[in-house]
Amino acid sequence: MSLFGDGLEAAVQKAFTRPAPKTAPAQMRYLVKQLKGTRAVAQMLRISQRTVERYVKNQIRKPRPELAARMEREVTRRWQPQVRARARQRAAATDGIVIDTRARIGYTAPIGTTDDARLRHLTVALPPQYAARLFDAQQAGATDQQLQQIAAEGLKETYFQDGGRRAGSLEEIRFTDIEHIEFEL
Repeated sequence: MSLFGDGLEAAVQKAFTRPAPKTAPAQMRYLVKQLKGTRAVAQMLRISQRTVERYVKNQIRKPRPELAARMEREVTRRWQPQVRARARQRAAATDGIVIDTRARIGYTAPIGTTDDARLRHLTVALPPQYAARLFDAQQAGATDQQLQQIAAEGLKETYFQDGGRRAGSLEEIRFTDIEHIEFEL
């Protein structure tokens, strides 16, 4: 499970203008239309082409739980790509991204300061350049650790150093024991 990657994806999905298909036959018809054929859908979902055809014709309505999860994931991944792209572009250009987290956050700081990690609940609006970096890294296939590092750098600049207005030189911010993380565009 990719905590940061899934959180970014959930934030983008909130921008959808129409709900994705919910029933199995409707999801299957959408996938057949997107992939231009039942054979491609069957290969992607690892089921027979005949099974895909039966879903399309409404002969099967209730898939196995693992098939239902795969169908849901594939439909959501392909749903409203232009709306998804506009939401990412808007966040990266003007709006930025809000991060809401409850985690143990510590930092490396000069000697004489307390740098022990402590549980914090933060809701911070990160500037557009961090939204752009997060989305670019996600598209490039970054690991959850890399996405976490970008978010930590944004928190360091925006929250801990208040955009450069607070004195002090924090070297590194680190997340541990993340209880909750949510992103909002």
